[in-house]
Amino acid sequence: MAWIALIIIVALVFGVVGAVVKGLLWLLVIGIVLFAAGAVTGAIKARSK
Repeated sequence: MAWIALIIIVALVFGVVGAVVKGLLWLLVIGIVLFAAGAVTGAIKARSK
């Protein structure tokens, strides 16, 4: 579960940097993808318990 939290935190950092720094919009996209992947993985692991 710690890996999922780490992935979501990294996704939020990438998203903020991508949204704030002009020209780094691709980091925002990577952050969104990582956040979605972490959320889906967390939901699947939570349901399997």
